[in-house]
Amino acid sequence: MAHFDDTDILLQEVSTRDGLQNEPRVLSVSQRIQIIDALTKAGLRRIQVGAFVNPRLVLQMADSDSVWLGLDHNNHNVRYTVLVLNERGMETAIKLKLDHIEIYVSASETHSLKNSHIERKRALDNAVRMVRQARQAGMGITGGIMCAFGCYYEGSISQDNVCAMASRLLDAGATEIGFADTTGMAKPQDVKSLISLVDKLAPLEMIGLHLHDTHGCGLLNLEAGLESGIRKFDSSVGGIGGCPFIPGAAGNVATDKVVELAERLGFRVGIDLRELRIAESIMRSFLDSLNH
Repeated sequence: MAHFDDTDILLQEVSTRDGLQNEPRVLSVSQRIQIIDALTKAGLRRIQVGAFVNPRLVLQMADSDSVWLGLDHNNHNVRYTVLVLNERGMETAIKLKLDHIEIYVSASETHSLKNSHIERKRALDNAVRMVRQARQAGMGITGGIMCAFGCYYEGSISQDNVCAMASRLLDAGATEIGFADTTGMAKPQDVKSLISLVDKLAPLEMIGLHLHDTHGCGLLNLEAGLESGIRKFDSSVGGIGGCPFIPGAAGNVATDKVVELAERLGFRVGIDLRELRIAESIMRSFLDSLNH
């Protein structure tokens, strides 16, 4: 596992998965690769490039395998990850010999049914089985919990239940754990409270946060995460993204805003803001061109 100085922030760019899946327009494989290459040039060391999911349900993620195959994998300073939610996706990941995958399950029963079409317990059992498969195949795995800070449909979510789910994923072999504020309901105190519990499960260097700015608290929550010792965060150029199965859940924390905040607080991010904005403009131009 890589170790970083306590002032180093490690961002994972999710615009090319979480971002694009919430857009009504569908970009081509070539367009997605161009965006990812531009993000790499900006200094992003981790990029979520797609998802191995049913393309009939999430058309924007169709051909994610072709996107992954079209990338330059000679740059070992960059980790390209893919979201995997089912057995077929796992088969694809193993066939392509991915280095790292992400497996997320929801802490909300209702959201699990809408997002994955199976109840939460069964989804967690499936995730545990896939984590074990991935470990046997030599992959790194981020085991993630969606709706970790609340659910649009169910309201508050038990932090003890969230930690119990994370514990099962860790026991199965997850090398990192991510907690997602999928509905943007978290407040800074919620973040600090959950991290204080998670600290008993795993070293904080294994923990990441995926925050949405739906209600304007994204950067405040990120700062609370920094104060709690978290150094890994997901972000998205232009703040695009969200969950297509939750009304009004749009708005990941914007990568440039995260960089500006982190640097203002004295942290090192290693992102070239000029190149980052070029990457954002490329994405915007592709999306805008599909409106005409």
